[in-house]
This record gives sequence, C-alpha cells and structure tokens, in this order.
Amino acid sequence: MHFDILTLFPGMFAGPLSESIIQRAQATGLVSIALHNIRDHAADKHHVTDDYPYGGGGGMVMKPGPLFAAVEAILGPEPRASGVPIILLTPQGRQFAQGVAQDLADRERILLICGRYEGVDERVREYLATDELSIGDYVLSGGELAAMVVVDAVTRLLPGALGDPTGALDDSHATGLLEYPHYTRPPEFRGWRVPEVLLSGNHGEIARWRRQEALRRTLARRPDLLARASLTAKDREFLRSLGYREQDKDMEMPARE
Repeated sequence: MHFDILTLFPGMFAGPLSESIIQRAQATGLVSIALHNIRDHAADKHHVTDDYPYGGGGGMVMKPGPLFAAVEAILGPEPRASGVPIILLTPQGRQFAQGVAQDLADRERILLICGRYEGVDERVREYLATDELSIGDYVLSGGELAAMVVVDAVTRLLPGALGDPTGALDDSHATGLLEYPHYTRPPEFRGWRVPEVLLSGNHGEIARWRRQEALRRTLARRPDLLARASLTAKDREFLRSLGYREQDKDMEMPARE
C-alpha cells in the first residue's frame, strides 16, 4: 500500500508517521508514504498557494493551480484516469467509517489532499478529486489530522500490520458493534474482579459473553448501530431481554443464523 499526501505542512506528520504500527508497517515494506509539499508546485517565485475568494468574504481559498500541478506530477497528466483514489479531506465529505477504511485497504495506492484555510477552489472538487472524506461533524484547521486518521485506520487493516493477525476483526465497528470489555492481570485490582467467565477456560462461554457484552455496550452507547449490524436470532433475543425494541424496517428481515 502506498500513500501520497499533499500538504502545506509536511512537518506535522513527522511524529505520527514514525511511531507504533505505522512505523513498523513502513519498516517491513508493507506501507510506503510520500509527503508532497503543495508549495513546491506553485508557479510564482513566492510559492503562493492561496488567494482571496471571488465575491468577497472572510478567509483565503487554496488556489487550483498548485493542487492540479502536484497531483499531475505524481499521477500523470490525466490523474483521474490512473484509477488511484484522489481524496480531498474536507468537512463537506462523506463520513469516514470502518467500512470506508476497509474499502481503501483493498487499494494499492491512495492520494490524500489536505485542505486548508477557508477551503479549496471548487474546481479541485469538480475536476480533480475523485472522493471527499470527513472524519466528523466538526471543523479542523486543515486536513492533515484527518489524513493521519485515514492512514492509521487503513494501515492497521492490512494483513501483517498488527502483531495479532486477527487483531482488527473484533475492533469496535469492524463487526458493526462496539467492542466488548477487555481485562488483563491481575485478576483482582482494588477489590474489582475480572468476570469469572474470562478465567474459566471455557472458550464457548467466553465467546458468548463477549458477544453479549458487545451487544449490551452498543445498545447503551450507540443504539443506532444496531439497525445496520448483522444480528443472529440469539442476538435479537438477547437484545429484547435488555428492553430493546426493533424500530428500523431493516431489523425486521429474517435473522442470520
């Protein structure tokens, strides 16, 4: 997997890309990351990448020229024809979620454009970017932090990125539910004990407990996720025992056994 990241502030990536899982993935050749300074592709001697918005208003707008030039230098004169996702990080984009990360993990290369200031010239959206992503309903100072989130979420889904090959399978949102609680040694801490089932060695009962706790936690914290989760008949029966009532039409479909 190769990431190209276009940014006005490449120094922001120094720490996050050189630590932990992303660093190991790069060291083993699983992932490669190239940072491209958008200013290097500005045509004027002062490397100007923004200008005042037509029609007035506050803030500055990123110029189309440097962005088009940067992407074309990386992907060729017809970047959209390359088949590489050209993703603009923007609050106006579709919501970045686990399913999107899984789709991107199947790609060999991804290009991320970090917006800044008031936004980017609309022609970048219309004629250059092939997708727009937002990591949440809030506004950041720029797309750099969002790009780091995308790189991290996608990288950890690549086979071999995690020490445990199944480590990402039970993550929150990977199964459509929030993840079950975790415990480790000691079995008792300040009078609080680990649930006995986790100490029993009965793997069937442990799996059942974990599934039920994932359902319980999702119902308590993110009940909206249940309408889209893949649920068995036993899952639905357990949820009903907790007082959950299926309202969404999709939940009325026959349960998966």
